[in-house]
Amino acid sequence: MDEPGSTRTQSRIHTAPRTEISQDQGPFRTHFNFPGRALPDHDDHGYGPLATVVESFMDPGTLIRMHQHRNEEIISWVPGGVMRHDDRQGNELVTDPEHLLVMNAGSGFWHAEETFEDDPPLRMLQIFVRPHSLELEPGIQHERIPDAAPNAWRHLFGPEDGEAPLSVRNDVHCYDCRLEADATVTLPSRPGWDTYLYVFEGAVTVGDASVGHAESALVTGEADVSVTAIENSTVVAFPLDPDAPITREGTIGR
Repeated sequence: MDEPGSTRTQSRIHTAPRTEISQDQGPFRTHFNFPGRALPDHDDHGYGPLATVVESFMDPGTLIRMHQHRNEEIISWVPGGVMRHDDRQGNELVTDPEHLLVMNAGSGFWHAEETFEDDPPLRMLQIFVRPHSLELEPGIQHERIPDAAPNAWRHLFGPEDGEAPLSVRNDVHCYDCRLEADATVTLPSRPGWDTYLYVFEGAVTVGDASVGHAESALVTGEADVSVTAIENSTVVAFPLDPDAPITREGTIGR
């Protein structure tokens, strides 16, 4: 287990282009965004408890067969279309724009993912969080989330015993926002934490920095930072404690 220590600096915005780290398995394609790579000379592809944010594509009629995850928290965020989940606990779940799925893999969780032939093409985010401890009790959460409101952050998940609809076992939150062109919001933050932002659709400015489609920014420090839409945009933000105790033995996230 790592307990990283870092020296806090004044607020800075570190941008990153669209990732070039991809896997192409035909009807299933993934692009791996590593938040730690936004920082020069950072020796970890992840950043604190946030291991990676994966942009995933599934064609209609795609089956990802039953497989196991261990020692990571996997969140499936589906802004359009459907992702169908099956697991060895007997759950048959549909994740769509109205629902969020969190697998707290812990000591081991087996699941499969699928799209039907008559489902639309799927583009989603699969978010990998490093838990604070190894071999935790496995479980799954699948909940309806609050309706999205234009130009407002929606809280999706956060640490256990918090106010978010779903929870992960470390100090990271997730918010999404549908921004209309020229609208401005303040980036979510927490005292002493940093925030990673990913642009799922559109283009925005984060402070004075431009961040386009499938690009990202890591904001370190504590000053309020504005996010303004250059065009209609969908963005996802992750306030996190960069000094949280973490584990690095996840099946994928590590």
